[in-house]
Amino acid sequence: MTVKRIDFEELITKLREVHPDLTPISAEDVVVANWVRLKCRFGCKAYGKHLGCPPYSPTPEETRKVLAEYRVGVVAKFEASPDPEVSPQHLHHHLWASINTVHETVFQLERCAFLSGYYKAFGFNALPCTFCATCIPEEKERVDLFDARNCRHKEKVRPSMEASGIDVFGTLGRAGYGLSVLDSYSKGVSLFGLVLLE
Repeated sequence: MTVKRIDFEELITKLREVHPDLTPISAEDVVVANWVRLKCRFGCKAYGKHLGCPPYSPTPEETRKVLAEYRVGVVAKFEASPDPEVSPQHLHHHLWASINTVHETVFQLERCAFLSGYYKAFGFNALPCTFCATCIPEEKERVDLFDARNCRHKEKVRPSMEASGIDVFGTLGRAGYGLSVLDSYSKGVSLFGLVLLE
């Protein structure tokens, strides 16, 4: 059975049925920088605890090479709903349900594009994976890249943008979003995913 590839405008319409807040972006406008993963390594409590995060995620150099094989993608915007019962100091748990929505939706967007003939579709998420309460690296004392084979949600887990060296602020600026750093989570948090199409 062959899948007939639909045109890009029709694809965008189909993708917006999955998630309405999408913005097309040129792959050339996705900014990759080496410093980004330092923010994961030095500053993120989840470093090394999730298979979609460093050191398991693609390096900035790998991400640059992958981006060179694409022309376009879409940015998906989500409004987060923080859990008032969890302190913002525990950011990932404070935003757990919203992060999970991003991850599930990015997977569905990628799948929709794939089934529409865009077989190279690949998604990038925001923040660490939330498909499991604890990930394999948290459960084992020593983990190597081959342990990714045992991921319980391997078909859906995708690396986060920042884990792969993507400068999210720089990329979103090029996509036309006006962003600023928040000094309080009470001001409303937006999360973003990216799906490369071709």
